[in-house]
Amino acid sequence: MNGRATFCGPRGFNGGTNLLYRNRGDGTFENVTQKAGIAKPETAASAEFSYQKWQPRGTYGFAAISADFDNDGWPDIYVACDSAPSLLYRNNHDGTFRESGVEAGCAFNEDGREQGGMGAAAGDYDGDGRLDIVKTNFSDDTISLYRNIAADQFEDTTARSGVGANTRFLGWGAAFADLDNDGWKDILLANGHIYPDVNKWFPHLHYQDRKVVYRNLRNGKFSEISDQSGPGITEARSARGCAIGDFDNDGDLDVVVNNLNDVPSLLRNDLKADAADASWIKVKCIGTTSNRSAIGARVRVTAGGRTQVDEVQSGSSYLSQNELRLHFGLGGQTAVERLEVRWPTGKSEVFEKLQSRRSYTITEGRGIQSTELRPAKPASRP
Repeated sequence: MNGRATFCGPRGFNGGTNLLYRNRGDGTFENVTQKAGIAKPETAASAEFSYQKWQPRGTYGFAAISADFDNDGWPDIYVACDSAPSLLYRNNHDGTFRESGVEAGCAFNEDGREQGGMGAAAGDYDGDGRLDIVKTNFSDDTISLYRNIAADQFEDTTARSGVGANTRFLGWGAAFADLDNDGWKDILLANGHIYPDVNKWFPHLHYQDRKVVYRNLRNGKFSEISDQSGPGITEARSARGCAIGDFDNDGDLDVVVNNLNDVPSLLRNDLKADAADASWIKVKCIGTTSNRSAIGARVRVTAGGRTQVDEVQSGSSYLSQNELRLHFGLGGQTAVERLEVRWPTGKSEVFEKLQSRRSYTITEGRGIQSTELRPAKPASRP
């Protein structure tokens, strides 16, 4: 690493092959890697696109996200790769996929270089109804923020959005999450180096490091607020995965972080959820014809004339699973005018005039099955 002896990195090994297993629905799975096209291209760089002509064949995939990136109702797959171009598998609607990361603009950084991708997350940070991508990378590099601008195209907005200022972090956990309930998704990153003695040789790098929080400024830009986000963020750990969910059911999003060779960190969000400008709604989808967890269900919430979009996803960040309830911050809105659920089958259900500060359970084909009002917050917390 930078001229210092370390244990072997990914380029010291031949890459592997990404695998796809199809659920047969009877408790067994079928390996469809070859027939679905996941094994193609055999090299992550597709040879002619790689500036590293000597790169071994295969790929170094770290995180995979299944989500509908082109809004056609079919799940695609994005794979964050280390020291190789990241991959975007487009769903062909016939059980096969086509890898298009390079042409879609989410394989390299803005300079056309491969990065050390670790964790990734999908979410609509700019409110245009399309799922964007944030990806963590190795130290001495920026993270990647890919804005989804069309059905088959992303643009790298890392620099212009303001999230490219930090280059010393080695990131793993990644999340789009509305941490302040203003209706716009913020970014949270969990960091930690892989070399325990890295600080001995490079004083600006740390094996144990703090988390990073970027607040969404609602104009395509972010502001780092890590130092104002409390000790849970600034405490140094060698973090890996992180997952988002409202564990205390008080209306704001909390975080759990898995730390290497250490106890996990549970970060409680103490947002004043009773504040007039911190309203919210949660939606839990249960499939009947679709899979019971409703993975792939797309939810659109309209409040105050503005629409937010999110999707029930299985797996995100790095080796992590977020809560399956979808959380929508509403700012100062007290009601939702319209809520639409598009199920994985393609059928949609619409609900109108829903109150805020409630969690709704919606069962496919049966409507709203239960409504849970947020319990009163304790007068004081330990």
